[in-house]
Amino acid sequence: MGEETRPAPGTGVAASPAAPGTEAAASPGGCGCPRASRAARRGRLVIVGLAVFAVLAAGASLLLGRYPIDPSQAVALLVDQVVPLPQTWTDQQATLFFNVRLPRILLALMVGCCLAVAGAAYQGTFQNPLVSPDILGASQGAAFGAAVAILLGLGSVGVSLLAFAMALFTVLLVLLISARAKGNHMMVVVLAGVMVSSLFQAGVSYAKLVADPTDELADITYWLMGSLTGAKMASVAAVFPLMLAGCAVLFALRWRINVLTMGDDEAATLGVNARLIRVVVIVAATVVTAASVCVTGMIGWVGLVIPHLCRMMVGADYRRLIPASMLMGAGFLLVVDDVARLATTAEIPIGILTAFVGAPFFLFLITRRKKL
Repeated sequence: MGEETRPAPGTGVAASPAAPGTEAAASPGGCGCPRASRAARRGRLVIVGLAVFAVLAAGASLLLGRYPIDPSQAVALLVDQVVPLPQTWTDQQATLFFNVRLPRILLALMVGCCLAVAGAAYQGTFQNPLVSPDILGASQGAAFGAAVAILLGLGSVGVSLLAFAMALFTVLLVLLISARAKGNHMMVVVLAGVMVSSLFQAGVSYAKLVADPTDELADITYWLMGSLTGAKMASVAAVFPLMLAGCAVLFALRWRINVLTMGDDEAATLGVNARLIRVVVIVAATVVTAASVCVTGMIGWVGLVIPHLCRMMVGADYRRLIPASMLMGAGFLLVVDDVARLATTAEIPIGILTAFVGAPFFLFLITRRKKL
């Protein structure tokens, strides 16, 4: 008899093996039926809508602030960088636009995109809906590095560099521990991440204990709350290559993350090296997370909530979920940052606002749906 075929997941009907990269291979239970086509079209429309929203939010953010800039002046300032125009703006407006507002908006878009896509990638890789970008300890490792740098008086550049290095070291330590441990590999990785995070969290607490209460303690506490206040073009230029590379890898591997959600055995039948892909995804997600945290401090909930919200809109297919998470995360964090800098006279740390928005929404999500 011919080669035995296996039932397609969730259908109970025999299906022939699909080639990697095809619709059936990339999405569990994919059948190419009209319903799947409608879902794909709807997902594409949502992605286009999210892209338009992010662009409009960025344009509005350039105009909003304590010192508003006229739309015509904003356009003229941007065009003047390419084609010299007669100056219709003041030097103060140009300084505010290019040195304060534009780098902050760009950084908000980049960080929101990175945290959301890292959360989506981690959730698919670990097959766990409660996973967020800090599951492997990157955020706590960065916090410890930043606290040590502040205690040593290394300055803003030193704080960012040490935070980034410690974030990468923390995840590397977690992977090394999990490689030597026995048992379910995914469970061991998560548990090792929790334990190492707790260790570095204790280190941060000790740093706060010995910090000078009149200066260093305030700096550490403010960094831990997360903020885009100190955004500069130099910071944007420094982290952009890392963020671009990490996001590009996750985008390129989006259909393979679909395969990872089926389990290692199914991945092997489709010709996918699940262990290698999982390591690459973890490294890419860690790099974008570390690059984000090192320049903004700890910003929570974006990587946990945004992927779930995107699943409600475009479905669980990572070919659509990854770009949707990127765009929604960028727009969401930009809007939250606008609220942070405009709502009160004293700017609210953005990490506080993301928690205020994210926690109630996640409670609504888990009480509204039976399955995340």
